[in-house]
Amino acid sequence: MKLNLESQPQLQQEMEGRTILIVDDESVIRDLCARALKGYRIIQAEDGEQALSILDHERVDVVLADVMMPRVNGLDLLKKVKEKTPNQVVVIMTGYADKDVILRALKADADDFISKPINLLQLKTTIDKVLEKKTLKEELLHLKRLDKLKSEFLGLVSHKLKTPITAISLFIQNLSRGFGDPNDPTYQQTLALILDESKYLGYLIKDLLFYSEVILREGPPELSPCNLRDITQSVAGDLHYSALNKGVALTSVFEDDFPEMALDRKRISFALRAVLENAIKFTPTGGTINLIGEVTNKAVRLIIQDTGQGIPADELPKVFEKFYQVDPDHTGQIRGFGLGLFYARQFINSHGGRLLLESTPDEGTVATIELPNS
Repeated sequence: MKLNLESQPQLQQEMEGRTILIVDDESVIRDLCARALKGYRIIQAEDGEQALSILDHERVDVVLADVMMPRVNGLDLLKKVKEKTPNQVVVIMTGYADKDVILRALKADADDFISKPINLLQLKTTIDKVLEKKTLKEELLHLKRLDKLKSEFLGLVSHKLKTPITAISLFIQNLSRGFGDPNDPTYQQTLALILDESKYLGYLIKDLLFYSEVILREGPPELSPCNLRDITQSVAGDLHYSALNKGVALTSVFEDDFPEMALDRKRISFALRAVLENAIKFTPTGGTINLIGEVTNKAVRLIIQDTGQGIPADELPKVFEKFYQVDPDHTGQIRGFGLGLFYARQFINSHGGRLLLESTPDEGTVATIELPNS
């Protein structure tokens, strides 16, 4: 049976996006399988050792491996692959109806079997079936991750909102009961505290809306032609008032020849904002933040230098962890959600770039965002 793929462009596109690694010491068998699986991207290996080398640098959807091979046989290959990548799909080809072979393969978590001599229709059907199962597993895993993220995020939001809401509520209750003298300095101090908590509550709600729009949208970057300098200047402009209000000087210097790049504007804006907000938060009044843009043949760099408190060496590796927050004053009262740098690095990495931090306590921090210039 021949599939008319030209009349099914969507199916053709889905197949071309899948990679099958065929592992067999007989080139005739490899070529036969490759012809039967026409439409998929095919990679061939003559034994398990070569297959393992390929898997180290290639993304493969299905490994189709014979059992009897020199050096690393099919069952040993199956075990090694599953140990390293448990979700990797592996289909075993065997000319033996040996129950012991099948049992050992099942124990090693083989996804399916093909008997030799190979039935080409059965081979195509089996690969289609395991790929469909792989897609369903990936979707289920995605839903579980998203559900866990939402639960963690909602728990954090509940915890962060509780303190300002409690403080404001208690103050209003006292007012309603007639407690407090407006002319008493303590009353005025409490009022100032409540106004501060109200502002913080507004800040949390604004961040909550921003995070929910960007963070809860999983999947690959949604790329479009962008100029990184324009995005950076827009984000810096939005945060200019925050810096000015704190008495921090925010300056920027960019090279003129910033190239047009394929970027996810929302995620890159999020990453920039997270880094800049941290710089503003931890830079004291009278300090400075310098934003520098550089272009080389290989990379585009944004360098954010601040004269803030800096980060202790033992805490520097932790700042990219989810929900982790630096508490330089050891008060235990940390503002924010502790998600900015975690997702900033994740979003930069998804563009093939990297986010680096260098910091010296009491001297400041240098954050470098580097994206490939291509």
